[in-house]
Amino acid sequence: MTGFDRLENYDAPAYGTIFAGHFNESDRYMTSRPSGMSDWLITYTLEGKGYFQTPAGEEICSDGEVAILRSGVPHRYGTVPGSRWNFIWAHFPTMIETSYLPSEELIKISLGKAGLQERVYQALKNVIQDSREQRTHWEPLCENEIRGILLLLAERCERKGDPRVEETLHYLSRHMRETIRIEDIAQSVGLSPSRLSHLFKEETGLTIVKTINDMRIRQAAMLIRHSGRNVTEAAYDVGFHNYSHFALLFRERMGKSPRAYAKQSEQAEERSQFPL
Repeated sequence: MTGFDRLENYDAPAYGTIFAGHFNESDRYMTSRPSGMSDWLITYTLEGKGYFQTPAGEEICSDGEVAILRSGVPHRYGTVPGSRWNFIWAHFPTMIETSYLPSEELIKISLGKAGLQERVYQALKNVIQDSREQRTHWEPLCENEIRGILLLLAERCERKGDPRVEETLHYLSRHMRETIRIEDIAQSVGLSPSRLSHLFKEETGLTIVKTINDMRIRQAAMLIRHSGRNVTEAAYDVGFHNYSHFALLFRERMGKSPRAYAKQSEQAEERSQFPL
């Protein structure tokens, strides 16, 4: 790559090492690896701008964007001139989950609204903490965090829709047990209620009300089947305060009444414990 042989070469850590940190750098910051690395690198930009140059070209990473650099790719990266670059980074080995990502040399992904950003940020902070403290099980803990991030990013790459729809789904999940008003969701994602309703239906094929009800019913079914909650408790746990309404939606979604579902689940559990 043009000019790479004139830049200082920094060695990557030994293959298999998970190594992470948090930098806040001026525009004098730059790293060059003309021969690439044996491992992968992920960065998450919190503030400012950083650049990556690979044989495929240059990419600029801004607030809320993740960049994943493949192993073996010659590269250099640093702070964009005139800016600062506040970012979290981690080196990690090839994992099964890396095969789920796009094939580009450098994969840049915008995380969209706050929900996914906070999840990735916290996971990387956990990697930093565990890799520094190196308690008994620090390596599998770090691996699990990285694997989770990669799966979230792979899913993000597969979803090419409006990030405000994804943020709406995060909102529904976080507030599932509460009374949910479309006006509140719309305000949180920066749209009018009518525009959000139209956009959500256009991208998912479902209304917001249908989506939250399906989410609640699925969760209630899991509670009935696996946690020992009775049908009334399960209905309340997921945000229903009218049992008749819950039972009607449950039958529509699951094909049987909540009590019939609970009885079937109980019988299945007994058969598994006491096979013939």
